[in-house]
Amino acid sequence: LRRLELLTAQEAAQVRAASPLPEQVRAVVDVLAGKGSHASQSLQSFIESTNSQLYLHITVYEPMVQKHLESLQSCYGNGLEAAALQRLTNLLLVEGLTDIQQKEHDILQVETTKGLPSMAKSIPLEKLFLPLSKVSIPPRISVTIGVAGIGKSTLVKLFVCTWAKGEINRDIKFVLPLTFRELNTYEKLSAERLICSAFPHISEPGCIWAGAARTLLILDGLDEFKTPLDFSNAVVCTDPKKEIQVDNLITNIIRGNLLQEASVWVTSRPAAAGQIPGGLVDRMTEIRGLGAAEMKDFLDQMFLNNRDLSSRVLQHIRANRSLQVLCTIPAFCWISGSSIAYYLKHSSDQSQETTSAPRTLSEIYSYYFKMALSGDWLEKPRETLRTEQAVNTSKKLVGSLGRLAFYGLLRKKHVFYEQDMRAYGIDLTLLHSSLGTCLLLKEELQTSTAYCFSHLTIQEFLAALYYCTAAKRAIFDLFTESGMSWPKLGFLNHFRSAVQRSLQAEDRQLDIFVRFLSGLLSPQVTRLLSGWLLARDEHSGFRSQAVSVLLGCLNSDRAISSRAVNAMRCLHEIQHTDIAQAVEEAMRSESLAGMLTPVNCSALAYLLQVSDVCVEETNLSHCLTYNICKSLLSQLLFCHSLRLDNNQFKDDVMELLGSVLSGKDCQIQRLR
Repeated sequence: LRRLELLTAQEAAQVRAASPLPEQVRAVVDVLAGKGSHASQSLQSFIESTNSQLYLHITVYEPMVQKHLESLQSCYGNGLEAAALQRLTNLLLVEGLTDIQQKEHDILQVETTKGLPSMAKSIPLEKLFLPLSKVSIPPRISVTIGVAGIGKSTLVKLFVCTWAKGEINRDIKFVLPLTFRELNTYEKLSAERLICSAFPHISEPGCIWAGAARTLLILDGLDEFKTPLDFSNAVVCTDPKKEIQVDNLITNIIRGNLLQEASVWVTSRPAAAGQIPGGLVDRMTEIRGLGAAEMKDFLDQMFLNNRDLSSRVLQHIRANRSLQVLCTIPAFCWISGSSIAYYLKHSSDQSQETTSAPRTLSEIYSYYFKMALSGDWLEKPRETLRTEQAVNTSKKLVGSLGRLAFYGLLRKKHVFYEQDMRAYGIDLTLLHSSLGTCLLLKEELQTSTAYCFSHLTIQEFLAALYYCTAAKRAIFDLFTESGMSWPKLGFLNHFRSAVQRSLQAEDRQLDIFVRFLSGLLSPQVTRLLSGWLLARDEHSGFRSQAVSVLLGCLNSDRAISSRAVNAMRCLHEIQHTDIAQAVEEAMRSESLAGMLTPVNCSALAYLLQVSDVCVEETNLSHCLTYNICKSLLSQLLFCHSLRLDNNQFKDDVMELLGSVLSGKDCQIQRLR
């Protein structure tokens, strides 16, 4: 207003004629265009008589901002250590989602890409909402993706805290962080109520959207939203006071029908981010995992008072390529580090027979649960020896949480509320125990309390434990919660049903569940959990039959898919490694020619991801035909250095390879 007041009447008239102006600003210019000696008095009279958003913005801006900053600093300013979060200060700038990100389970994404970041450019956190060049404009819709446990919510916390201190993005006057966990508690909301309910100190939301105050609305955790976003059929709404379904509210905000002056930042796991049409996303970024040095620093921070233990844990992780790849995810690194440290701490107390180091996913999580049940945490003194009653109570809690985890997994539900807990017979008072806090994270919301498992894989392991135990006595299909189904008797029938369900699931969300289910049949895991979570020798007789079921998934002449690779990983979990070992030995001796049957091709695809033989170079010389090359094509994408010489390839194979090299997922850097 003060800048407008300096205009002459002629200049004001020119502004009015030349520019499309907001209604409130046009009213001010109208006053100035006819100004004479009493211009200031006329302007003051206008200000006092109008109820415009611009006037509200000026009168409430400073005290409101101060109160907002104080509120954010109190909510987001705790528990952030700059050194540990250095990784999050640089994000990867990506051009949309790859096929594997849209179709595969988070863990499979990391395994397939070997935990290595894409070749994308990086962008500093402080430039996340700035134009990329002098001729571009700031992004309105930004999406940041990352697999479960990579640090998306921590990134939001870091950004909000850093902004509130005035260290970055000073052009943004308001940052409004919201979570989809909170939005799940509402059925209907208006844009105005959305802001006022989350930030009561902002009494007039209209003032925020005035052009002078750039606002950033953060929507954290799209993958946790209870309703899928449907941009094709969403009802259009432009009235900020009208209450509509929450999913429609979000789609209208993203489309720009509501709060169009605000920038929007959405965080999500990759597959869920695919709900937002690419044409609406102005900028997409990805959080990278831990590098080698960062993994070492992470473990040193975990075992701050025992660097020798940290070094031994890191040595164990680096000795297992599969484990090292997954430990690029901080949450998984924490679980693995805890389990390995627990094993190292107790290995001298046990007989040689039971002290083999954890190598598979199932073994890692078995040690983790054994540690949780015994109360023997590394970061605090060992709890007093538990009574039998306390142990039985813990087992009962694990059973109830397992049922919740399993049916939550089937519904793609990863956030639970108090009513969910009660519906599954979970005693809320037990969730405050050390076991409860080890398995669940609790978040106090404005209207309720939300719970989620400390990592997606914790939910999947609990679900597998429940299914493994329930399948022994269930007479109906466990995938039908009501129990109304054809009779299904015997553990093997239930195991086969679980494998078939995972193969049929388009979103691949049961793959790790089935991998854990297979692992629970392995001799090592059975020994570890006997008397704790599994009855002694409860499933020992089913191992060979389960192996036959898994091998049946490999007998296919079609393309080797990630489903076949996951079946090989299930065989590894169940400790049936004969096929993989034979193919790996043939790779070492360069004698693969003539032995690549469909089953062995599946083993080869699996070894491309996990074998040390393929670290420097994948040598497939003298062994590929057109059909074998075609079947392996989707798996060759992720070999950084690929040797294919002396295979007598003709034009048809060269066309196939050309299609691979032009694919968005392709990571081949050197080809012989």
